Amino acid sequence: MQVMKFGGTSVANADNMLKVTEIVAKAAERDRTILVVSAISGCTDTLIKIGTLAAERDESYKTLIDSLQQKHHEIIGSLLPLEKHEESRETCDRLFDSLRGIAQGVFLLGELSPASLDAIQSFGELWSTKILATKLASIGIATKWTDSREIIKTGTENGKTTVNIAQTYSLVKSMTEANPITQLFVVPGFIASDMHGRTTTLGRGGSDYSASLYAVGCNARILEIWTDVSGMMTANPKVAPSAHTISHISYKAALELSHFGAKVIYPPTIQPVVAEGIPIYVKNTFDPDAHGTLIEKNPPRSKNKLIGISNSDNIALISLEGSGMVGIPGFSSRLFDTLSRNGINIILITQASSVHTMCIAVAEKDAEKAREAADRCFAYEISLGKLNPLKVEKGFSIVCLVGDDVLSQSGTTGRMLAALSRHSIPVRATAQGSSERNVSVIIPSVDADAAILHIHNEFFGKSTVKDIHVFIAGYGVVGKALTDIIARNGDKIAARTGKRLHVCGLSNSRKFIVDKAGISLDGITGRLETGESAADEAYFETLATLSLENSVFVDCTGSSDIAYKYMNLFKRGYSVVACNKITFSAPYSQYAALKAAALENGASLRYETTVGAALPILESISRSVNSGDDIISIEAVLSGTLNYIFSTYRGGEGGTFAQVVKRAQDAGYTEPDPRLDLSGRDVLRKLIILSREAGIPIEEKDVEISPLLSPEFFAGKVPAFYKMLEDNEDAFAARYNEAAGKGLRQRFIASLTKDGDAPSGYRARIALEDISPEHPLFNLNGTDNSAIIRTGFYPSPLVISGAGAGAYQTASGVLNDILM
Repeated sequence: MQVMKFGGTSVANADNMLKVTEIVAKAAERDRTILVVSAISGCTDTLIKIGTLAAERDESYKTLIDSLQQKHHEIIGSLLPLEKHEESRETCDRLFDSLRGIAQGVFLLGELSPASLDAIQSFGELWSTKILATKLASIGIATKWTDSREIIKTGTENGKTTVNIAQTYSLVKSMTEANPITQLFVVPGFIASDMHGRTTTLGRGGSDYSASLYAVGCNARILEIWTDVSGMMTANPKVAPSAHTISHISYKAALELSHFGAKVIYPPTIQPVVAEGIPIYVKNTFDPDAHGTLIEKNPPRSKNKLIGISNSDNIALISLEGSGMVGIPGFSSRLFDTLSRNGINIILITQASSVHTMCIAVAEKDAEKAREAADRCFAYEISLGKLNPLKVEKGFSIVCLVGDDVLSQSGTTGRMLAALSRHSIPVRATAQGSSERNVSVIIPSVDADAAILHIHNEFFGKSTVKDIHVFIAGYGVVGKALTDIIARNGDKIAARTGKRLHVCGLSNSRKFIVDKAGISLDGITGRLETGESAADEAYFETLATLSLENSVFVDCTGSSDIAYKYMNLFKRGYSVVACNKITFSAPYSQYAALKAAALENGASLRYETTVGAALPILESISRSVNSGDDIISIEAVLSGTLNYIFSTYRGGEGGTFAQVVKRAQDAGYTEPDPRLDLSGRDVLRKLIILSREAGIPIEEKDVEISPLLSPEFFAGKVPAFYKMLEDNEDAFAARYNEAAGKGLRQRFIASLTKDGDAPSGYRARIALEDISPEHPLFNLNGTDNSAIIRTGFYPSPLVISGAGAGAYQTASGVLNDILM
């Protein structure tokens, strides 16, 4: 024989019942079957509410009864053949009349006794099974409806309802033997009766328990539990999208998963079949062809002995601590005894090896009762100061990794804790079950879903995509362009590189926002303005509390003091990407300290965009040096602004020098104060960075500078600056015309040339030079930058040219650094 049990969602309406009918009809062709059925979804809760309202003398209970009756009438009308409608409605209505009579009695008494509540709750299974039995008989299956109250018998033990196992099994056997031609028995789950014939119920998971009792009583070859999921899964798929069905699992592992929250089966209810070694097959009513999960004593061996993850929420931690515990036996037993006598179940226990502290996990609803009981028990020790009053902490969850022989799997606990640490999930306590089938951690409930996801990815995930957590400082033109590129191209980037970018932090000078799960980039500007205050280094203090795997801090600021924060970020596991030139052109000792700190902490420090936006100038130099090549010389135009000015100015034709500078300013090519560009300061910083990347430790004083303009040009304000340019137009034109007359062009060039007489071995120079048509920089126009790199391996130079400025160009370079 076989036993099949269908839960409330499987029989929630006529459509679902029709699916059940099709499944059961096929099963009944294979073997004699006992069909155990729950009440329709939500019915039992409604019946309990009916009893409660009636006891409160609230006549609205009558409306609930009418609603339930209408719902069952609708199922009859949709599911059963027309000729069965009247008979089935009459049967259903008689049961409703009985319910109304019981509820009326409760209403008059103003009291809901346990016996009355059991009687009221029992109607749900009676209605559903009567309807389903009629449907199955109508399609030609030899069907018999049997009242479980005549089969499953209960008594009381210590005030609790218990099943009379021997009598129940005997009655199940008699039922099947007395009806040899019956192919299908339809029985209500959940309900039973006592020795006096009074209705009783079997509590939580009662229908599963009924099915287990029937399975053992008839010596079934298998118990099938049909629900709304395709068996037990490695994790909740709503939390871990890559979760998959566990095809085979042992009884013990299944019980471990269920004990810690997996809701497919309820451990106490399946103990009868476990004891007898009857396999349990968990299947999906709505996907009957799916494999499901077979639970058995000796499942097929699997390479991966880790099976799944489950969790329990609403956990409280109770801590017992004090020097009086050390070396004194009996404290644990006194605590356990006290909690037991107060009806408090201990879920998990951890204790320090020093025996100075003990931590136990209980349900939150029992926390205060547990504290009061323990404080009474240890009142004397507490009064002497040998023990501290019990401390209660709420808001925790237990996440449990389950498998067969977990503890023999080398590194399992370490991997589990490392997965949580990499994502900044704090662990309050850990425990390993004595069964060697689980490793449990207690974490804040707010982190439970994230913990399940990351543990699942660690042990069961098959994704090849690596998550990169990005924290941006600076939300100017480059910061905005970077977030825009990520928002528009995130999926393409992940597909091409195998790296998924999550912007988890964003800050400007006033506000910041942080979200470990990733910030939605839609409307990000508005949300940043309503973020937390960034005063007093609040953004960096928040980053210091996080420990997300693959975290990258992106410096899009122009701050001169932010470099000091890099050091702490390295220690906290962050890599750094920067487009901030000030940091890397600071005194060499500071630069060297940054590089050393990154290396010491195993962090990446990338700053390609400090010299040529997205142009791979620093990368090319670095690769040459790292390969043992020798830099002979570098010539570069490193200012898009100055290149625009000197490639546009024609000695007065088409505008004076002052007018060309003003056009550059109006086009956004210059800084708001154009004197910053014409001072050559920006080019100086870039040359220093470029030289240091080549391994040459130069300082500002080591660079020969031929200034474009004399100091008096920078003394006044911008209008005065433009007037001085106009006043000196003849000098600008004369210099231009002198070069042009020789067929030369003017370019503002930064150069680094090998020179044995220089202290560093190289001569660094910045000057406006006149170059011939043969020179690679002769035809460089507009705002483009270019670098000419000659090395020992490449005497014919490597020339890198292209846009050296622009928000999106720089942002794309920053993005490439992040992805490296």
